[in-house]
Amino acid sequence: MTVEVGTLLQQWRSRRSISQLDLAYEVGVSPKHLSFVETGKSRPSPTLLHALSERLDIPLRERNSLLLAAGHAPRYSEEPLDSETMTRVRAEVRRLLDAHNPNMGMALDRAWNVVLANDTAMLLLEMLPAELQTGPVNLFRVSLHPDGFAQMTRNFDEWAAYLLDLLRRMVRITGDERLAELEREVSSYPTVAGLSGDAVSHRSGEAGSLLVPLELAVGDQMLSFFSTLTTFGSPRDVTLEELTIELFYPADEPTEKWVAMMQG
Repeated sequence: MTVEVGTLLQQWRSRRSISQLDLAYEVGVSPKHLSFVETGKSRPSPTLLHALSERLDIPLRERNSLLLAAGHAPRYSEEPLDSETMTRVRAEVRRLLDAHNPNMGMALDRAWNVVLANDTAMLLLEMLPAELQTGPVNLFRVSLHPDGFAQMTRNFDEWAAYLLDLLRRMVRITGDERLAELEREVSSYPTVAGLSGDAVSHRSGEAGSLLVPLELAVGDQMLSFFSTLTTFGSPRDVTLEELTIELFYPADEPTEKWVAMMQG
């Protein structure tokens, strides 16, 4: 079913909790004109849609949808990461991930499907059951599924709470129904449904606890990592805007020694 551009704008304005009057003044149009746009009485120009999208912080994929709904051509390309156009970008992402060995490093798409991974990350992913490796490996799914990394994660309640909060923020930011469906799926897992509110914050008050770690039991070794998330600056392509690089680092001395041993 085709959704009118005015309806889409209303939805985004509601998501961002901004009034029609405030939005009109902030982008420099009359409230009456914005009202006409939202009710379908006026067709917004690409320039107006750009201004509204900037103020509402609408992702590039959804900006294209707004343009199409208003009868305009989409402005932002969407090149597959394995396309010839992306050769240089893909090579630099691969170089970054490989240089991060023996620590884990992965490149993720909007839904956090793994699109590239270094050798160490691949070793960990290959430990998953075959059914969780079918199709694109989704990091939310395999981290929270009872047959996935949940059984290896010593501080599962804390790490799961972080992942769920991140996923819910992604749903709010993008309005993507696929992400909303993923949230509903992982929330139904028994590992997630059984989370307690007290357990979520049980480590947050510990002295010296600056970051939420990922604590994994690998064999008889207990490992602790923190991660960084990197995105591209000023992207004009949907694929690049949605690409996130996650790099893991040792969070304590035993893990650092283990990583050094793996490198040797």
